[in-house]
Amino acid sequence: MFRGPVNGWTLSGGKLSLNFNGDLNTPFARDTIGFLSKAEPNRGGLNKWPCRVACQGPTRPWPTGHPPSTPKPRSLGMLALDVRNPRGQRQTWRVVHDPTPLHLNCAYPMHPTLHLLSTTDFPRIQRARLDTLQVNLGYRCNQSCLHCHVNAGPNRTEMMDAATVDLVLDVVRARRIATLDLTGGAPELNVHFRRLVQAARALGVQVIDRCNLTILSEPGQEGLAEFLATQGVEVVASLPCYSMERVDRQRGDGVFDRSIAGLQALNALGYGDAGTGLVLNLVYNPQGAVLPPPQAALEADYKRELAAQFGIRFNRLFALTNMPIQRFGSTLVSKGEFQSYLQLLKSAYLPGNLGTVMCNSMLSIDWQGELYDCDFNQMLGLPARLTGIGRPHLRDLLLHDAVGQPIRVADHCYGCTAGQGSSCGGALQAPVPAGAL
Repeated sequence: MFRGPVNGWTLSGGKLSLNFNGDLNTPFARDTIGFLSKAEPNRGGLNKWPCRVACQGPTRPWPTGHPPSTPKPRSLGMLALDVRNPRGQRQTWRVVHDPTPLHLNCAYPMHPTLHLLSTTDFPRIQRARLDTLQVNLGYRCNQSCLHCHVNAGPNRTEMMDAATVDLVLDVVRARRIATLDLTGGAPELNVHFRRLVQAARALGVQVIDRCNLTILSEPGQEGLAEFLATQGVEVVASLPCYSMERVDRQRGDGVFDRSIAGLQALNALGYGDAGTGLVLNLVYNPQGAVLPPPQAALEADYKRELAAQFGIRFNRLFALTNMPIQRFGSTLVSKGEFQSYLQLLKSAYLPGNLGTVMCNSMLSIDWQGELYDCDFNQMLGLPARLTGIGRPHLRDLLLHDAVGQPIRVADHCYGCTAGQGSSCGGALQAPVPAGAL
């Protein structure tokens, strides 16, 4: 976690200036690189380039454990970074394009949000049943998206190991779980992904893969689409808009074209076609601090535009509300929009959505096997409750029942109950269009 947050930044004349609160010692170089590599392209971010960073001028050396400045690579683009802390100390970094990526363990400058959410008047609820395990196989991803509530990215190293994957299957058998919902990061990057899918399908369990689409064309993922089709896996695919400009702005240059290619590859295998049993659903997230539009109307727009422009077919569109946590929540804090967005969610609260929120019938499992009421609570570090167990683990589900247990709530829960509602299966109140499945 970034301990001394960047509290403001501007781009002017090719120079990105940050106001930094805290000492420039040790973690600063790592966090600066992480910030540059994940910031929005239209705000001076460089996530469209693999980058090396060279230190200029009379500055302190790289922190211990990080590589020294490397020979200057071929410069195809340049952005000077001018940083000052309150004591007037100054560091300047020169970021240049390099066709060979330098993978560092970068942290993203992040404002914490839990303290802004924990005091809540959200209604108390409890788990009515347990039929779904949503399993986060790790935070590593081939993308870094602004709205990502997981803060996933290429430099994350947290991945579920083989023993925990085996334990997932033990719990699926013991609790007769109907649906295994696999997420990340990019869940497919976990080396045990395909084994887990095959074993769960052999048990007759419905498997959902939350796929970012670009993973289908990643090196090392050859045959992934065919594997998903052969196993009859339901694909829930991220596509925040049917416009290239908007998708690339949110997810990085080239993501839209690769996403379209991924959808076309899935269609070629029968995904989205009636009678095949291969379900392809898309996910929409708003761009900015607004609620998603009505899901049914937006789904009709997506189907019309994607069919007309690219010949793409899919089953349903899920319109999800952006949660004020992690990367998106931090952005709201930086812009001074956190409280106004939270008030928007609260003012749109509908009590009728309480009965169908996803945590009523689901548990979220992190990469270490620890239990949470939902993926959002996982990212906030709010463990689920099991009677007499402080921080419950998958193994505890072999002996203890989660049904009837209280669900931990905070103000971010208003994101699931605002307006038409929001869950991993889309709007809570939206009817399923005739012939969609």
